[in-house]
Amino acid sequence: MSTLHVLNHPLIAHKLTHMRDKTTSSQEFRELLREIAMLMGYEVTRDMPTKMVEVETPICTGQFPVLKSQNYTIVPILRAGLGMVDGLQTLIPFAHVGHIGMYRDEVTREPIEYYYKMPEHVAESTIIVVDPMLATGGSAVDAIDALKKRGCSDIRLMNLVAAPEGVKRVQAAHPDVDIYVAALDERLNEDAYIVPGLGDAGDRIFGTK
Repeated sequence: MSTLHVLNHPLIAHKLTHMRDKTTSSQEFRELLREIAMLMGYEVTRDMPTKMVEVETPICTGQFPVLKSQNYTIVPILRAGLGMVDGLQTLIPFAHVGHIGMYRDEVTREPIEYYYKMPEHVAESTIIVVDPMLATGGSAVDAIDALKKRGCSDIRLMNLVAAPEGVKRVQAAHPDVDIYVAALDERLNEDAYIVPGLGDAGDRIFGTK
């Protein structure tokens, strides 16, 4: 079974509270999301493997760690996932970016894939799938399905806010994919929105309704 990592950091909690506030502007919302994504990135990348290299400092020569690989890919689920890319790329500037487009059927509430574009050799990279909200889990499961069908295996999922229902669904479908969230909220309501949540992340990022 995959591990759910709830990142209980004071700065993340503080910024997330401001994002939950319905009076927070789209500009502030975007900035806070970028900042939280960068903070979360420290934990998501904590197990990056390293190797030792020889470096000459101004004092002497020694052996010091560097990343063993720089083959990382950030995959936002469109459109809201785009709001998390800049923060992660600030932390991992060498990471490539792929895109998966999903929309939710208003009747079935199930996601439909309409776009898939990945960098070359994505199957050999470590992939971080990002989407602010993990509600029903449908979009996340389908996005990970799409990646696995194309040969990807080293995948982790990063969300801002999650509902227990979404976490359970992802873990059942993809027990090999760890999930990183800033907060695990109470539940989904009858409209499949996270409670207490923060509303529609895409609308709040881009100022749409």
